[in-house]
Amino acid sequence: MQSSNPHILNIDQLSASLHEFDAIIDVRSPAEFALDHIPRAINLPVLNNEERIEIGTLYKQVSPFAAKKLGAAYVSRNIAHYLENSLIDFPREWRPLIYCWRGGERSGAFTHILNRIGWKAMQLESGYQGFRRVVIDGLEQAAKDFSFQVIAGMTGSGKTRLLQEISTLGGQILDLEGLAIHRGSVLGSEPNIEQPSQKGFETNLWNALRSLDPTKLVFVESESKKVGGTHIPDALMDRIRDGKCIELRSSTQTRVSWLLREYRHFLSNPESFKQKLSLLTSRYGKVQIGKWHDAIEAGEFASLVEELLVMHYDPSYQSSIVRNFPAYREDHFVELKDDSDEAFALAAKDLITKVAV
Repeated sequence: MQSSNPHILNIDQLSASLHEFDAIIDVRSPAEFALDHIPRAINLPVLNNEERIEIGTLYKQVSPFAAKKLGAAYVSRNIAHYLENSLIDFPREWRPLIYCWRGGERSGAFTHILNRIGWKAMQLESGYQGFRRVVIDGLEQAAKDFSFQVIAGMTGSGKTRLLQEISTLGGQILDLEGLAIHRGSVLGSEPNIEQPSQKGFETNLWNALRSLDPTKLVFVESESKKVGGTHIPDALMDRIRDGKCIELRSSTQTRVSWLLREYRHFLSNPESFKQKLSLLTSRYGKVQIGKWHDAIEAGEFASLVEELLVMHYDPSYQSSIVRNFPAYREDHFVELKDDSDEAFALAAKDLITKVAV
């Protein structure tokens, strides 16, 4: 039901209306914002981390009235700071959407003041909690609406690079590893970049899927349920695994060459490389891990990568692909001749042609 307050945006209208706002302002604390937030949102907290804890403690240990008095002082002071600095140059026509945790007092105070000034500010009904429900419902619906073409392939075959080429050719893609900021293996973390939280990853998924056409095929890599520390929602994972498969094949030499390019940050940071491989100690034992560490120290990266493919990654792939992707067929594949841009472009065109048949 539409709210009687003209300055409140009904949560059911959020997805269709996001693009209409000049800014999306999250007034929750920095800690809340870091965990997850609406796409494009900026953080202008009316209570910082410490102030939020202080007000919460006062509310429980003294009284709600005491907490509201001090909270109002902090909120007023912080909003004044933003008016004098972050917002001072915006024109009268500027139109922001503002939200907090539940769509209550924090966002209500900010919205009220901006509207009294003359800006056309809107407050999001139900706040972040309402948005979170939109994400969960949207992902459940996407699992019903979308059809996926799965690109299988052994580690180092260049599946993510092929997805990018398919996108260039006009195909719809869902880059799960890009959204998770992780390449999906023990060595898959990105240097100096943290993965999103589980909620943040799901928001990334929701935002990516809502930009796609459910009447058209979506290309996606074969992934395990977990991409680093994040988990693909079960219903969506089941839908992906029901998709038709086509395999990207390339020689071991090509895969080694590609991996040395893609994971060059490990070549310049041997200690990090050794630390990651040590996570496999329980599986391969200290003697084997020690040999791999020695190869890193000696700079024998090409031979080490080839051995890791043959011993670790290839057997894992072979045992999981048939089990997890029932539509996988060994005779349905495209070949990548080398790791050049031209080779990826040719493989993408070949794949799209074969999928269309």
